[in-house]
Amino acid sequence: MTTVAVLDYGAGNVRSAVRAVAAAGAEVTLTADHDVINDSDGLLVPGVGAFSAVMAGLDNVGGVDLIRARHEQGRPLLGICVGLQVFFAQGQEHGVQTEGIGLWPGAVTALEAPVVPHMGWTQISAPDDSAMFAGIRDERFYFVHSYAAVDPPPGTKATTARHGSDFIAAVEDGTTWAAQFHPEKSAAAGARLLRNWLDSFGSDAPSA
Repeated sequence: MTTVAVLDYGAGNVRSAVRAVAAAGAEVTLTADHDVINDSDGLLVPGVGAFSAVMAGLDNVGGVDLIRARHEQGRPLLGICVGLQVFFAQGQEHGVQTEGIGLWPGAVTALEAPVVPHMGWTQISAPDDSAMFAGIRDERFYFVHSYAAVDPPPGTKATTARHGSDFIAAVEDGTTWAAQFHPEKSAAAGARLLRNWLDSFGSDAPSA
């Protein structure tokens, strides 16, 4: 069976992500053990709360190096919500700038919208050849956030959504995927996305 490690760095409310990936067909372990993570087929990085707090938690368990290594090695990696945000170079919250993991250039900044946080179901706009959104390009996904990236990382497939203005809803960078929304809270569409991720481990793209 496909194995997935969910990185345990102190983030709250990760059990729903563990259950959702297990329901998609993987054997899932919530862990910060580097050996277990390195032996797992996929690594999921959850994220809830502030950019700076997530980075501090990752630093505490050596997660930054784990994530960078997996990205560089081309091994399956999925970031969710702030887990997407910290893949960028910087986060800017409440006047404080925090260095991110830096898989991609650019900064995560406050949403430019009349109502913040952005909370609820929103339509995404995915590339035609997206493997991440195979079979679900016209679906809505569940977002809860006040900050976002707006510039697509070079050389990636970026999916956008709109709340006041356009922002990055998801990124596909080879075997590194990330979603600003919560697949585990996005009903059937989110479940399909997680299956797409697991399917991608053994092929270039899942079936549509």
